[in-house]
Amino acid sequence: MNSDSDLQIAGDILEVPHLLQAPREHPATVAEFVGLARSIAADRSQWEHLVEYDATSRWYHRLRTGPGYEVWLLSWVPGQGSGLHDHGASSGVLTVLDGTLTERTRRGTRALVPGAQRVFAPGYVHEVVNDALEPAVSLHIYYPGLTEMPMHTTHHCEARAVTA
Repeated sequence: MNSDSDLQIAGDILEVPHLLQAPREHPATVAEFVGLARSIAADRSQWEHLVEYDATSRWYHRLRTGPGYEVWLLSWVPGQGSGLHDHGASSGVLTVLDGTLTERTRRGTRALVPGAQRVFAPGYVHEVVNDALEPAVSLHIYYPGLTEMPMHTTHHCEARAVTA
């Protein structure tokens, strides 16, 4: 009879480099893009000094680029929103760094607090708004880099609650 406990590795697995995946300089999988966003979020020294707040329009700053992807930093003062949109052919990872944002989709509404992440595929329609009383900051990674952001009419978006 076989069981998981029958498998044992003799020696140090780290001494068998051909069995290990070489570390990549740039992310290539969804998990690696999520990991990149988490590592940037955790190291405030990479982004905190760059943040500005603009009462007339959302502020944004391209933080870095890599082969086929872009990393953007956005700030949101209370009341600012993206409008209902998608990201064209781009997939993405949205990570809240500070404050609280509200995401609205046709499936409902959810609050996104610091550390919350949303991974989305091309064509994903949503609206992001700062409904809170304090400013918010978010990090956005797009792959491939964002080349279009088609706007949608609001009747596609219902306002029923979604549990996270």
